[in-house]
Amino acid sequence: MADRRITRWPWISLLLSAAAALNPVGLDILRSAFFAGEQLARSIGQAVVLIAVVIMALVIALEWLVRLLITRSRARGVTS
Repeated sequence: MADRRITRWPWISLLLSAAAALNPVGLDILRSAFFAGEQLARSIGQAVVLIAVVIMALVIALEWLVRLLITRSRARGVTS
């Protein structure tokens, strides 16, 4: 059986966050949050972007924590 090592980097969450931000809908939300002509549209867009960034950061931190716990348990020799 091949030696599969788990990295501590939360690459799955980072890729999903990048995909969410760099698709046409995500780019449109970012564009409207900072470059909209009306103040109300900018305020709403900035709130949406801020909430999305906080959620992405929490998911990334959660994945990092899970990966850290898995690597530590495997280092101790726990098999289950």
